[in-house]
Amino acid sequence: MPVVHLLDYVAGNVRSLVNAIEKVGYSIEWIKSPEDVGKAQSLILPGVGHFGHCLSQFDNGGYLDPIRKHVQAGKPFLGICVGLQALFEGSEEDPTTPGLSFIPGKLSRFDDHDKSVPHIGWNSATLVGVDSVLDQSFYGLQNGSKYYYVHSYAVPYRSGLLEKAGWTVATAKHGSEEFVGAIGRNNVLATQFHPEKSGVAGLRLLEAFLSGRRWGSPLPSMLHGPGQGLTLRVIACLDVRTNDQGDLVVTKGDQYDVREKTGKESAGLVRNLGKPVDMARKYFEQGADEITFLNITSFRNCPLADLPMLEILRKTAETVFVPLTIGGGIRATIDVDGSTVSALDVATMYFKSGADKVSIGSDAVAAALQYHQSGKRLSGQTAIETISAAYGIQAVVISVDPKRVYVCSESDTKHQTIQTSHPGPNGESYCWYQCTVKGGRESTDLDVQQLVEAVEAMGAGEILLNCIDKDGSNSGFDLELIQAVKACIKIPVIASSGAGIPAHFGEVFRKTGADAALGAGMFHRGEYTVKDVKDYLADEGLLIRQLEHTA
Repeated sequence: MPVVHLLDYVAGNVRSLVNAIEKVGYSIEWIKSPEDVGKAQSLILPGVGHFGHCLSQFDNGGYLDPIRKHVQAGKPFLGICVGLQALFEGSEEDPTTPGLSFIPGKLSRFDDHDKSVPHIGWNSATLVGVDSVLDQSFYGLQNGSKYYYVHSYAVPYRSGLLEKAGWTVATAKHGSEEFVGAIGRNNVLATQFHPEKSGVAGLRLLEAFLSGRRWGSPLPSMLHGPGQGLTLRVIACLDVRTNDQGDLVVTKGDQYDVREKTGKESAGLVRNLGKPVDMARKYFEQGADEITFLNITSFRNCPLADLPMLEILRKTAETVFVPLTIGGGIRATIDVDGSTVSALDVATMYFKSGADKVSIGSDAVAAALQYHQSGKRLSGQTAIETISAAYGIQAVVISVDPKRVYVCSESDTKHQTIQTSHPGPNGESYCWYQCTVKGGRESTDLDVQQLVEAVEAMGAGEILLNCIDKDGSNSGFDLELIQAVKACIKIPVIASSGAGIPAHFGEVFRKTGADAALGAGMFHRGEYTVKDVKDYLADEGLLIRQLEHTA
């Protein structure tokens, strides 16, 4: 196998990039010292997180000068995400830290007045300033393809400025803001998106870069894509636990109860809907934009390094090239040998095994309660704060499990209420959403608005918004809950709980402004596929990522 060199400076989920490179027929050699950079023919610089932190890591490790010499020598170089940002002059994220200044321009933060920030999801990379653009494909980029982005800062596109310096530019739009999605000149290619998480489209770009194929013909089927802009995401969620035989299985509950209710042989047993790795691969092949694993088993007496969910992630990441989220157990703990392991160290284990994001549940509620009790002061010590500081806010998802509490009037509670169109059992016309912990088994004195406002302040990048009342109902999402949460935060919101038919996805996107929507039971039972949902959304005129079959 031909070899490509990869510089890893604790850049989050590097395993998926390695798997993607091997998938297109290349092997990896690791850069372990600045001297190794000089030996590299092709060099890839991945990166996630804070601009200043990443550039400081390069500088402290002695890598900045060897990287400059590699690029100046005309050797192939690919920068991914922060690897692209590093090539510019600097970023508003850390004005005191300079970039490598190979490319003119600085990064600025997206305006969050009219859209969610971070910019998370699938967007375009459309060539600009190129004559007869439909007759050319730059490193395999297709105007009809979508690529996976996750960032808060971007290089604003200024027409003609970069092109005059000889750069070929592909752009994307987040709301009304057009920014650089990919850029290249001579031996240099850089992408703001993650090709290793961009399915077939991303594999195609990696293969073109590694083989040195800068220009080619576009795929006929991709000449007319689904439109420009950020797509709505359809996410497949897999609740994973041990069944009564001790095997890890995908299950699904009704209001969080995962045991069968009927059947002479099966009543009382954990509902078994399939094997996690196989089902994740199936949903990837159906076009799922992300896969979420929620671990609902407590693996007591198991060393952390041997946790079964780590192996599930490793196996899944070998064949699934979209973002993977893992939830359950992301907290400080005591290992079986008595050693204390921080939440950051636990998260790092999952990132190294193939996760792109970690989801925090009950511990987020405890942190939010402490935040409000302390007068909204940040401690800097919570799992949310430490993980987002190390890996970026996009790496931290907060899984929220609220339930309705009905009241007759707003004055009956200190919590934030809504006037509901679905009255309570005694005709109550108001309700508030009470946050629960431990899989919905315990209630707290915290409403959902207090929770999401607190975790956004701590550095969470996304909200996975469940609803106990809707879980397993197949009756549609709780639109009022989602509207209430969207109204009080700027970070993206994933709608969850209640999906039973494709129309429920269209309804939640049209009526709430949700950034993504999650399905589980309807997919697991084979009633509908992910493709069925996305075909429905496309027919309704909503912007989604089309499934690509060929690299």
